[in-house]
Amino acid sequence: MEQGKFRKGFIVGMVCTLIIGGGGLKIYDIVQSNERNQGAVTDSFVQKAKYIENTVKESYTGDVDDEEMEEYMYKGMMASLGDPYSAYYTSEEYEELTTETTGSYEGIGVVMQQDADTGEVKVVRCYEGAPGAEAGLQPEDVLIQVNGESVSGMELSEVVDKVKSSQDTAHLTIAREGESEYLEIDIPLEEVNIPVVEHEMLDDQIGYIALYEFTEQTEPQYQEAFEDLENQGMERLIIDVRNNPGGLLTSVCDILEDILPEGLIVYTEDKDGNREEYTCSGENELKIPLAVLVNGNSASASEIFAGAIQDYGTGTIVGTTTFGKGIVQSLIPFTDGSAIKTTTAKYYTPSGRCIHGTGIEPDVVAELDEGLEQETSIPHEEDNQLQKAIEVVKGN
Repeated sequence: MEQGKFRKGFIVGMVCTLIIGGGGLKIYDIVQSNERNQGAVTDSFVQKAKYIENTVKESYTGDVDDEEMEEYMYKGMMASLGDPYSAYYTSEEYEELTTETTGSYEGIGVVMQQDADTGEVKVVRCYEGAPGAEAGLQPEDVLIQVNGESVSGMELSEVVDKVKSSQDTAHLTIAREGESEYLEIDIPLEEVNIPVVEHEMLDDQIGYIALYEFTEQTEPQYQEAFEDLENQGMERLIIDVRNNPGGLLTSVCDILEDILPEGLIVYTEDKDGNREEYTCSGENELKIPLAVLVNGNSASASEIFAGAIQDYGTGTIVGTTTFGKGIVQSLIPFTDGSAIKTTTAKYYTPSGRCIHGTGIEPDVVAELDEGLEQETSIPHEEDNQLQKAIEVVKGN
């Protein structure tokens, strides 16, 4: 708690200095200060920032929003890291971010992911019955504009905020493979209860469980699904984490507690080599044949899930190589309601593999048949990856 107070004091102190600093300073004198080696936020930085603020207010023909200017200075500090997973969140953005992990939020009901190389933000899942799916949005759609404003260069959290802050309806301009022109889609914002787990019993007593995200609700929903399938006489199990972008480390570890033997689930190491381990008691080890479906959009916590199962040989990984996000982000909140997210560690599978940038190679490679990736809901009989997983758990 004291650490949080210090951070808040630092932020408020900097803001106060910016407000009361003197104007008319010679900018060339300011930047020559030798205090640079003390860090980025020096007395000369504060003076220069105040000088720029005064100059803008004296010369700029438009309106200046002091609060927005302040927020973008903090965002700029995080952007300077060149890390697509590090960001500054205003109190409103942080509240929305934490709300999402509970499994219910106001929005359009889609999961979006940002390509670390191109910066493109695309849809990876549309929740069935949610506004996005009902309006015709599809997985793999790439966002070009939100409410007429280009999202190029925006961090994922900014794009999400643009959508959620729409007045009743979000107007999205999207690029879709196979379409020569951009598509314009209007989507109403509604309360969305995220169905993070779906399940059903397939033929031959094969249970099927799809995990769409790892939130606070995933493990209890998984337990409910597993027990229902068990009561129906499940003899084999397929868990589908295709297009699952990840989520909470605690959530994926809770589910793996119900699958793995006793031992290490995953461990993390920070830049100083400090190691933190997450272990499994083995009391609920799964004893039936298991296959896990993955693809290129299975990221982060999904890769922890697949990597641990692969290392222990508890199940067979089927599909295509995963996304390759083997780093951990920490959310650090401040007492004024804002927060930062930054990369603080790398994670390793039980055997010591760091899969960042490479992903997890499946045990059985199965490319989805051409054209099926454009479908919002693929019938099981046409889903060749699922059919391959069925063959695997049947021992064929």
